[in-house]
Amino acid sequence: MPAETIYRLLADAVLILHFAIVAFLVGGLVMIMIGNLLGWSWVNRLWFRTGHLAAIGIVVLQSWAGIDCPFTTLEAWLRYKAGMPAYGETFIEHWLAAWLFYEAPWWTFVTAYSAFGLLVAIAWWRFPPRRATPGRKDTV
Repeated sequence: MPAETIYRLLADAVLILHFAIVAFLVGGLVMIMIGNLLGWSWVNRLWFRTGHLAAIGIVVLQSWAGIDCPFTTLEAWLRYKAGMPAYGETFIEHWLAAWLFYEAPWWTFVTAYSAFGLLVAIAWWRFPPRRATPGRKDTV
């Protein structure tokens, strides 16, 4: 397999991972809110909530520090190594990038990430995480 093809596949894999993290952040908060209203105890598991809070915390800190997302940087480098423009038109890239990347001033992202981080913090306070209780089954 040519090196360009490998780099292109790796770039697509990074894009999929990036999309999965965004889905975890957004979907995780939605699940926390809905799950608590419906009595799903798994949404308050400490490991889930800690991972969710840490992930959005990293995004917020990066945006305040003006640091580009490492997934975006890695994907652009891999596409460059594949001989492609940073955001070419593979099927995966076209559809996932359309959902992930927007043209807007930097302060828009800092504000949006900070507001989302605040919502996660409010959910942490309103629906506190709990450690698993031995012998207790989660409600789904």
